Amino acid sequence: AAAAGLTREGGEDAFRRLFRFYRQRDAPDLRAVVDFSAPGAQVFRSQLSISSVSDQDAYRAGLQPVNQWKAYGLNGYPGFIFILNPFLPGCQRHWVRQCLKLYPQKPNVCNLDLHMAPEKTIDLWGQSKEQLRRKGSSKWEPRSLLEKLRWVTLGYHYNWDTKKYSANHHTPFPSDLAFLSEQVAAACGFRGFQAQAGILNYYHFDSSLGIHVDESELDHSRPLLSFSFGQSSIFLLGGLKREEAPTAMFMHSGDIMVMSGLSRLLYHAVPRVLPNPEGTALPSCLDQALSSDLPVGSVIEHSSDEDWQVCAKYLQSSRINMTIRQVLAEGQKFPEESGTKGTGQAPPEDSHHEENSRAKRHKPNTV
Repeated sequence: AAAAGLTREGGEDAFRRLFRFYRQRDAPDLRAVVDFSAPGAQVFRSQLSISSVSDQDAYRAGLQPVNQWKAYGLNGYPGFIFILNPFLPGCQRHWVRQCLKLYPQKPNVCNLDLHMAPEKTIDLWGQSKEQLRRKGSSKWEPRSLLEKLRWVTLGYHYNWDTKKYSANHHTPFPSDLAFLSEQVAAACGFRGFQAQAGILNYYHFDSSLGIHVDESELDHSRPLLSFSFGQSSIFLLGGLKREEAPTAMFMHSGDIMVMSGLSRLLYHAVPRVLPNPEGTALPSCLDQALSSDLPVGSVIEHSSDEDWQVCAKYLQSSRINMTIRQVLAEGQKFPEESGTKGTGQAPPEDSHHEENSRAKRHKPNTV
């Protein structure tokens, strides 16, 4: 009822009002949040392009056959597709480990590079794993470097200062993540999608993602893909203007969002990370073991028990999100630039957590 009242108010900065409402820690009314596992009147089934992805390619990416996916759209948001966890048992673990162990490695760029000498950020996993494995429940324990990680950029590295990508700040895009992205995009009707840039966001229970639009890519005809792992969150999807009140929805581990068409350029935000609704330390989908017989050519790799112990401890209070983009259309090039190389620098207000910046400034360990 409270959220509905804020929605009806409309007017200036309706998005910010709802952002602050859901940001509250004292358990605000969540009845207005769309739950795609129990879809209501605003939700409808989305048709997928089943013939665009063979069962074999889906298996190679760690996904169920596309004809088994549960995909939904939202009334009033053309081009928005929400896919309820389509991952095969155990396969989410691969992506979690990649986001913690492999993708933060050089030559990729992360927020810690802005504050630490290069030699200090070479092996975040190696420097953090023992500390994470031993970690208790006390808030006062020092945080490992992995827990100070806020973002990693892949492929064309996003420049947080200029809000642009550039040809001269690029490193190879991970082939496993590119393959996963291509299959999901094809299933949603976007064959030939090229994963060229990725922004990985690392959230904790006190984190948020500020209100923004993803418009820096030069080709807006290709979708934005968003993958979530770990704890749950509330995602707000608004309109072309901040005066339009957003729709709130839950995102759980394994869920995928595809923003294309009109929804590609809508305001959105994550005001809050929530414990998974099952009430357990980790959602049950992350407890599932990976099949021992992976298909030929699978991009999924088995995680050692030792590695997964570290990942599981990290995820008990965290959420990882991967957003994948195609920056350039086929044959398109970047415009000539006047000698400005992208630095991958974050904006002054605590990387991507702009709405939460004031609350974090006094915390000594925030990176």
